[in-house]
Amino acid sequence: MRLPNAGGRTWLKVLGGVVGLVLSVLLLSTAFFKWNLHGPGSLLIPRFPLGKFVRDLPGHLVWLVPFMLLQASLVPLRAVQWQATLRKPIPFRDRFHLVGIGVFVHNALPGKLGEVTRSFLLSRTHKLPFIRSLGSVGVCKLMEFACLMLLVALSFLGPFGETMAHFRTEMEVAVSLCIGLVALVVLLAHWAAPLGRWLHQRHSLPRVDSFLSHVGEGLGTARSFKGMARVFFFSIFPVFASALAYGLALHGVRIPGGLFAGAVVLGAISLGQALPGVPAGMGIYYFVTSWAARSLGSSPEDAAAFATLTHLGTVISQVAVGAWSVHRSKLRIRDLRKGGRLANAAAHHVAHEAVEPAPP
Repeated sequence: MRLPNAGGRTWLKVLGGVVGLVLSVLLLSTAFFKWNLHGPGSLLIPRFPLGKFVRDLPGHLVWLVPFMLLQASLVPLRAVQWQATLRKPIPFRDRFHLVGIGVFVHNALPGKLGEVTRSFLLSRTHKLPFIRSLGSVGVCKLMEFACLMLLVALSFLGPFGETMAHFRTEMEVAVSLCIGLVALVVLLAHWAAPLGRWLHQRHSLPRVDSFLSHVGEGLGTARSFKGMARVFFFSIFPVFASALAYGLALHGVRIPGGLFAGAVVLGAISLGQALPGVPAGMGIYYFVTSWAARSLGSSPEDAAAFATLTHLGTVISQVAVGAWSVHRSKLRIRDLRKGGRLANAAAHHVAHEAVEPAPP
């Protein structure tokens, strides 16, 4: 019985990979071509001369270098931010390398499991329950999202106020989603642990009561306004650095006032790539960034250069920093590459923690 199941899973993975690759290529192509689905002539119509596009790429180095430096700075900035959500003091060097390993996994390996990886490695190296570690990372990401939504809202007051008015509905949906997630996290932070203790006292659902207790501990920062405000403050710096990087890139591709629109593009990227494990992530990135640049007034050629170079700049800068962290931590790439094994190990930790006694 095992062989058919294993074979079925393999075929499903292959099928998912093929579908994801095709979808990614289709989305990526929209940065360089128009799809002519109804009219006569060629199916793909180039948006601009591709030869000239390649020859002009070196001219963008003037903004690409600071973009890469700002993207690399996200690793130490997120390492500082992370301590604000951890109940246990963790040395900065350890947090730096764990965040670096996470961005390496996110950018260099399939699956977008960087945040799960750093949470899992923290739980292994510092004897923290995996659920608590993952909860601390979740609060960090939520506060970054809240900071980003604030920056995007402020962009309505900038030079693209009239352009941004076309995205008011999308903005309202994003803000509502952000408020809903914050409310959910606050509720879990306040009530997950008491509910777990209530179940523990009645000796019912032992796995659930321990799981809820660990969730409550992991989200403990969200129990107080002071704790949330502290995390929000430290979340400003990585969000602002990334928004500034994209703003410099927009300014570099000759969008007037583009320096103030970096948060808009970053928000579109964040919403487009919100779900981990989506196999078409790169295609979504090219589609969103090129579309956003054209919407803000860029030429199709500059929009494609913006999408291409910001993608390469992000990957190269963060993978370089992350590779150094992987080397310093003496991890093997082939172990990190086996995302399924990592997921199984994380699931094993969750199952193990679910039968541990709930914390008092």
